[in-house]
Amino acid sequence: MIPISKPYIGEEEKRAVLEVLDSGMLVQGPRVAELENNWAKSCATQYAIATSNGTTALHVALLAHGIGSGDEVITTPFTFIASVNSILYTGARPVFVDIHSDSFNINAEQIEAAITPRTKAIIVVHLFGYPCDMNKIMDIANRHGLVIIEDAAQAIGADYQGKAIGSFGTGCFSLYATKNVMSAEGGMITTNDESIARRCRMIRAHGMERRYYHDMLGYNFRLSDLHAAIGLVQLQRLQEFTQKRRANASYLNTHIQNPKVITPSQFNGKVETNPAGHVWHQYTVRIVNTDRDQAIKSLTNSGIGTGIFYPVPAHQQNHIRELGLGDVSLPVTEKMAEQVLSLPVHPQLSQTDLETIVEAVNSL
Repeated sequence: MIPISKPYIGEEEKRAVLEVLDSGMLVQGPRVAELENNWAKSCATQYAIATSNGTTALHVALLAHGIGSGDEVITTPFTFIASVNSILYTGARPVFVDIHSDSFNINAEQIEAAITPRTKAIIVVHLFGYPCDMNKIMDIANRHGLVIIEDAAQAIGADYQGKAIGSFGTGCFSLYATKNVMSAEGGMITTNDESIARRCRMIRAHGMERRYYHDMLGYNFRLSDLHAAIGLVQLQRLQEFTQKRRANASYLNTHIQNPKVITPSQFNGKVETNPAGHVWHQYTVRIVNTDRDQAIKSLTNSGIGTGIFYPVPAHQQNHIRELGLGDVSLPVTEKMAEQVLSLPVHPQLSQTDLETIVEAVNSL
């Protein structure tokens, strides 16, 4: 089976973990500090703050900006539920805006209509590693005085018109095992605002700046040095991994030729064969004029792993409906949820793997 994702764990990662174990410094130590420094450099930001995972990164970032009960946060319904749950954790209300069918990202043209006097922030999600339309979004945020939180969980190394993703607002990243850079589990917040960085550090560690002096309500959202050690090695390979993903996506775009399968290069002509800013966390096609479940079964029988990200949009999830937040018309999101299918694009694919994927997809 060619898996939909495959974490790369080499000898360097193993040695790095053993070195931490031998050091006895296991939690929030020098490896975490080094990873934060290197991550900030990779995103061209002044500060990076490590957390226990991508969800806590979002939660901490929102709290650091003072988002809470009675506030509204505009976001996309087509995302992993953490993007929305993090808003609920603060007591704020998520407000959903539909997406583009060509990028799966939030439709910037519809954001302004969703703004109310209670709107405090916009969480943009750079889904599958493809950057949102940040020029339009930043213009809206600046005119209305809104905070921008970038859910860049899938987009480390991506850029928008030459500017690093994670440097437009407050960036939030995931280092989960399947991500482009992973540490098995972990999160990272990026910012150029010193006061936000300070608050993030306090919130992740029980509200402390000095040990046992708690200046605010905080949480235990720290990252271990064991995880950071893996992330440090992985981050050194970011450029290599990204180039390989882009090459794999380009091959799939060029060679998949099936009228039942719409590739990213065919999405209204707006996603190029190999756009410079895309880091291809997922290679996601649209299955049309045929049954998607049958397509998955056929690909599985051919030894190809697939994934549906995401079959149920956030506004249709049970707990969102129970809160009365799901009664919205989001036709593009709902249509994409019925069509999307992700194919393997990870760096460990061989040329034979790529040829096998193309042959199977073209045979659907």
